[in-house]
Amino acid sequence: MPINEIENTTGTAADLLGQVQRGMGAVPNMAKAMVNSPATLKGYLRLSAALGGGKLDAITREKIALTVAQANECSYCLSVHTAKAPSVGISEDEVLAARRASSGDPKTDAILKLAAAIVATRGAVTDEQVQAARAAGITPEEATEVVGNVALNTLTNFFNKAAQVDIDFPVVDPADI
Repeated sequence: MPINEIENTTGTAADLLGQVQRGMGAVPNMAKAMVNSPATLKGYLRLSAALGGGKLDAITREKIALTVAQANECSYCLSVHTAKAPSVGISEDEVLAARRASSGDPKTDAILKLAAAIVATRGAVTDEQVQAARAAGITPEEATEVVGNVALNTLTNFFNKAAQVDIDFPVVDPADI
C-alpha cells in the first residue's frame, strides 16, 4: 500500500498523521500506510487510546503486543515493540520471554498465556484456560482487556503483513527466538 507523507496529505488524513506525530514524535510507516483509510487509522488510534486507559499497565500491554506479534509472525510489530520495550522498563530478557508468552511474574505469565491461547484458538479458549487465568488472579475486567489488546495487536499484525509495510525500526525476525 502507498506510504503517505504528512506533508502530502490533507483533511482528515493530515489531521490523523499530525496526531500520531505529536504523540510519538514521528510518524511510523504503519500509520503512513494505514491512513490510506482514515477510518481505519482513526479506529486503531481510538482503540489504542481506550485500552491505554484501562486496568492493564503499559508494561503488560507491551508484553501482550510482543506475545501476539510473535504468534502472528509479524516482523514489523515485533520490531516496533522490541524497540519500544526499554522505554517502558522491559529488559531484553523480558522481551524474549514475552515473545514466548512467559513471564517471571505469575499473573503476567497467566495474562500472556491467555493472550497466546486467544490467538492460537482464534478466541475459542477452553474452560481450563479461563480457569487458569482466574486462578492466577486475572479479573474479568483484565481478561476482557486482554481480548481487546489481542484484537488491537492482531489488527496491526495483519495490516502490516498484508500491506507489506517497510520496517522503520531495527528489524526483529519472528524466526530469531
